[in-house]
This record gives sequence, structure tokens and C-alpha cells, in this order.
Amino acid sequence: MSETQTKKKNRMQIWLDDYKAMNPTDKRRAIGSLLLNNAMYIIILIAVIFIGIKEPKYFSINSIVNIINLTASKLPIALGIGGCIVLTGTDISAGRMVGLAAVIIASMSITNNRIFPGLEPLPIIVPLLAAMAVCGCIGFVNGFSVAKFKLHPFIVTLATQLITYGIILIYLKLGTNNGQTLSGFDPTYRNIVNGTMLSLSATAKIPFYVLYAVILVIVMWIIWNKTTFGKNMFAVGSNEEAATVSGVNVSRTIIMVFVLAAIMYALTGFIDGARIASVNANTGLNYECDAIAACVIGGVSFVGGTGRISGIVIGVLLLQIIFTGLNYMQVDQNYLYIIKGLIILVACAIDMRKYLTKK
Repeated sequence: MSETQTKKKNRMQIWLDDYKAMNPTDKRRAIGSLLLNNAMYIIILIAVIFIGIKEPKYFSINSIVNIINLTASKLPIALGIGGCIVLTGTDISAGRMVGLAAVIIASMSITNNRIFPGLEPLPIIVPLLAAMAVCGCIGFVNGFSVAKFKLHPFIVTLATQLITYGIILIYLKLGTNNGQTLSGFDPTYRNIVNGTMLSLSATAKIPFYVLYAVILVIVMWIIWNKTTFGKNMFAVGSNEEAATVSGVNVSRTIIMVFVLAAIMYALTGFIDGARIASVNANTGLNYECDAIAACVIGGVSFVGGTGRISGIVIGVLLLQIIFTGLNYMQVDQNYLYIIKGLIILVACAIDMRKYLTKK
């Protein structure tokens, strides 16, 4: 049994022992508290069962593979933004950075190049590194502003969100493109990302970007749990003053978290461009909403200093399960925005309740 499993078992045993020692009134309160703290998971489970009964195809192999693929495509941005939330902040420029990365990579990987007329598709590593560098610079600005100027991450990333969107619009007007959608990507780029890695049936295929997402999860897990940087990140998120006294370079840690997050956004744009096969000014729009919702559902607390990579993966997976189910139910896309907002609101309320209860 692993150390994590042992800790979970110990916590469960402690809860059961405490429960047995309670009087009937306290037992009812304990059960009520347990149900309330896990209300989001319960609601999603009920919704999934209901959708599965109404639409049996929801549990088909094609649907399951589609959920896995969508989860993989959204994981990098959630892995990035999770670190910002651990620091008691957020990053609402994430979606626009995804769009900027997608535009940069697309502009260097299309066969009929209107942005740089005459430029042939470059080896994919070149546009990928360019996108990571540009997004990394924006992430540095975010982190530096938060660390050195003590500005709130919401205000800083709101500003860089607008700046990044302006850069996208200007970039798309370069050459003879005139703001048009970029498409017609080099087959090498599309095959590297969207090529079939595993075929379960004629229509159920798992692309290579699922493998890339798994690798990123492993890398981020190592960074969060096995490196000094990861320990410092949680220390700063838990108590910045205590971290400073302990010798942690708080400014450097904050900057590194935002730069690492920006690199994750660039990788999301790399995957998304090839997956969708076209890129425009709206690519990445509102992606940060899904990422924030997934992180909060997965237990990354806005109170700071709390979060697990496994929780982020579960959060992204649960969101895709529910949204795929709603699509099967043919729910109007406009209602999805309302549902996402409610999920974020309820998840944050539950998270704050847990914090106040502990306090």
C-alpha cells in the first residue's frame, strides 16, 4: 500500500472512530457535513447516471474515448493555472495566451502563408519554442508584477489578457492575412499532435496528444511533489511571511510559477491548433474558466497552499464528463456558460466552507 493510500485510510479510520463516539445529533451533523463537502461530486454523479439512462450511447466506447481526448486537450492549461491558484491567485490571461501560442505556431506551420508570404512550414520545434518563449515572457510579466509590485493577480492578468488579445489581433493582420482564420496546416504538425496513437475501433481513436498530456501530468507531479520549487510554492501559498522567514525566495517562486503556467498555456495552444485544424482571434476564448473550475473541483483551494495534480486531472475529467453528457442531451450551448458559472460558484463556496470549518 502506498503512503498516500495509507494516509487516506488513516483519515477514514479516524473519521469512523470519531463518528462512532458521537451522540445521534452529532452523527446527523457529521453526515450532513460530509454530504455538503462532497456535494459537487454527488451532483455530477447523479447527473451522469441520469444522462446515461436517458441517452444509453453516452456510455459507448466512442463517447468514453471522446471524453478522454477532450480531457487530454484541456489538461495542460489546468495544470498551469493550478499553480497560480495554489499561490492564492489566478490567471485570467491564460485563454488568450493559448490563442496567441496557437496563432504563432499556425503562422509558421501553414502551407499557404499569408502572414509571412513565401515562408515554407518550419520544423515544428521552431514555432513551438517561439510560442513557449513569447508566452513565457508574458508569464514573467505577470509573475514579476505580482511579486515585486504586490499587485493582485486578478488585476495583473486582466491587463495582460487585454494586451495579449491586442497582440493577437495585430499579428493576424500581418502580411496579406487581414485578420483571417489560419488553416491548411502542414501535415507533419497535424500528425504529430492529432495522429492516431491507438485505435479501439473504426471511429474510436486515441491521438498522440493524449500521450503528451500524460507526460505533462507526470512532469508536473514531479515538479509539485519532488522538487524544492514545488515545496516553496506550497509554502508561499500557505503563508508568504512564514516562507520568507524560512529562507524561501518568495519573488523568484512566484515568478517561476507564472512562467511555468505560461509554458503550459503554450502547449495547450500547440495541441489545440492541430486538434481543431484552424486558428483565429477567438481561439482560447474563456479556456481559463474551464481550467479554474476544474482546479477548484479537484481540490485546489483559493485559500492557498492546497492542491494535488491528481485532483486537477480528476477535475478536468469530471467537467468533460458532464459537458459531454449535456451535449448528448442537446442542451443549448448558451446554457453551458450558466452551468460553468454555477459550478465555479458552488465549488468555491464548498472550498471556503471547508476552510472555515478547519479554522
